[in-house]
Amino acid sequence: MRVATIDIGTNTVLLLVAERSENGGLHAVEERATITRLGEGVDRTKVLAPAAIERTLACLDEYAGVVRAASADRVAVVGTSAMRDAGGSETVGAHVRAAFGVDARVVSGDEEARLTFRGALSGLPFERREVAVFDIGGGSTEVVIGSPGGTPSLSFAKSFDIGSVRLTERHVRHDPPTTEERDAITHAARKVFELVPPRPGLEVPVGIAGTVTTLAAVSLGLVPYDGARIHGHVLSRADLQAAVDRLAALDLAARRDVAGMEPKRADVIVAGGLIALALVDHWGADALRVSDRGVRWGLAEELSA
Repeated sequence: MRVATIDIGTNTVLLLVAERSENGGLHAVEERATITRLGEGVDRTKVLAPAAIERTLACLDEYAGVVRAASADRVAVVGTSAMRDAGGSETVGAHVRAAFGVDARVVSGDEEARLTFRGALSGLPFERREVAVFDIGGGSTEVVIGSPGGTPSLSFAKSFDIGSVRLTERHVRHDPPTTEERDAITHAARKVFELVPPRPGLEVPVGIAGTVTTLAAVSLGLVPYDGARIHGHVLSRADLQAAVDRLAALDLAARRDVAGMEPKRADVIVAGGLIALALVDHWGADALRVSDRGVRWGLAEELSA
């Protein structure tokens, strides 16, 4: 069976077309990631901006062509933080129905966390030991602790209303961001993460999504981006700090030109990196394991079961 899943996020719209291999695992037939910044300005206005909707609808039209060409048997579309929080999401939902013939499911923070956990650990060497997973999105950050397996057992799952876009819009007014602005982001993240339980056992936490994968690619100087090299890569806390410090010292134009950087992510990467550092430090971890997978993979696991 071939399935297609789409994750409409605050910053990025992600597509996965996947099917079961002979060993029972899922493998990707097609993957796409497009930064449409659907949540641009949402933290202030609580309404999706017309230009952001237009960018997102154009992306969805492109993805619909990919899904048709791939002859997917089942399709599922979910919307996360921006579509949860803002008015105007019905326009995106109607377009999804017209383009794909299915309804866009706006998932709760808890549901997003569960899908994140299941997808993030796909293809990584975890068995049944409890592990912490986090997903730094544009509008929210999901933190999940649980034990892997066909049906994961979760001991903690929460979505926090901080993300790379949201905290950039709240705190950054200068280019590059000032020390005071960076400190404000760190303080906001640390305050929120006081609610997160200690890291279970000795396992390094697993970080997913564009902030973490981009910082790993920058640390490695990886050009072009290669998901196979990123998935499972262990990024030390020192290398994470070095990447964030390097990017924070550059203006936006210079940041866009850094090897491994996705140019459209350059304006929010510092905030995203500071969120990652705050959580890694909360757990007292000296490294994190990077996952190139997430909600779309967790959804594909469900859809193909």
